[in-house]
Amino acid sequence: QVHLVESGGGLVQAGGSLRLSCAASGLTFSTYVMAWFRQAPGKQRERVAVTRSIGTTSYADSVKGRFTISRDNAKNTVYLQMNSLNPEDTAVYICAAGDILRYDYWGQGTQVTVSA
Repeated sequence: QVHLVESGGGLVQAGGSLRLSCAASGLTFSTYVMAWFRQAPGKQRERVAVTRSIGTTSYADSVKGRFTISRDNAKNTVYLQMNSLNPEDTAVYICAAGDILRYDYWGQGTQVTVSA
């Protein structure tokens, strides 16, 4: 059974930083595309960042230059370093695993709240 467990969320002031982690189990982690999504109240789910099995990454325009996704295949963990946070980044951040066509597995999410 596949589990994705996020951690690292919290309350931070605008301009601050947070590092999210997503620990995966029950899958061959290195072969999966891993992504971070976020869901804010009243807004559509947004894919924030993705890291592919070959190591390439891509980002939403809204976070480019501020967020960095990385993965440690030895630890079955994907990270999201978030810098220069602003209140618009407030959301539940959700980890997902899949391939280039779809995401099959989702975590429960971790809340990130950025105060002005």
